[in-house]
Amino acid sequence: MAGELELSRRGVLMVGGASAALATVSPADAQTPSPDTPPTRMTVALEVNGTDRTLELDTRTTLLDALREHLHLTGTKKGCDHGQCGGCTVLVDGQRINSCLSLAVMHEGSKVTTIEGLGAPDDLHPMQAAFVKHDGYQCGYCTPGQICSAVAVLEEIRQGLPSHVSASLTDRPRATNEEMRERMSGNICRCGAYSNIAEAMAEVAGARA
Repeated sequence: MAGELELSRRGVLMVGGASAALATVSPADAQTPSPDTPPTRMTVALEVNGTDRTLELDTRTTLLDALREHLHLTGTKKGCDHGQCGGCTVLVDGQRINSCLSLAVMHEGSKVTTIEGLGAPDDLHPMQAAFVKHDGYQCGYCTPGQICSAVAVLEEIRQGLPSHVSASLTDRPRATNEEMRERMSGNICRCGAYSNIAEAMAEVAGARA
């Protein structure tokens, strides 16, 4: 009698557990999953290094990946991919941005300048020449972003845009070592060539003064 009672209890528990499991499965879950929805694509027209380019892109494509993977302009580097190292810095309509944090579709009609568009081996941009002269690089991985950012920094100072260390918000800032170091703080050089980078920027700033 005791055995029959034990079996009955076990059976009740098993049936109850199976019923609870079936109750948690919704009709939607029981259906065969539908195939993944294809990504949304858009046509994006850009002027890159002086040349009009039209791309058909997944709307999730960053400007960095559009430049590297679709236009094969690999001078712009993918470093942290989180906007923290500055290796992907390019100029968009004259202003520097971290291209890893910006979607390509946001820049319809923009003028984009990468390191390849600043100068050529036989016709270097003054900042590129100054980096070579002052050895403003070691491994060179961060150099494209450093140079693009440095060019933009001197333009910001020329336009009178203040920084965190500017003594006044209304007086025109000067291209001091402190100003340039503050403005370049978002560009990381893991090799530690910062003093040489500052010297290169100071030479170009002095030539423009």
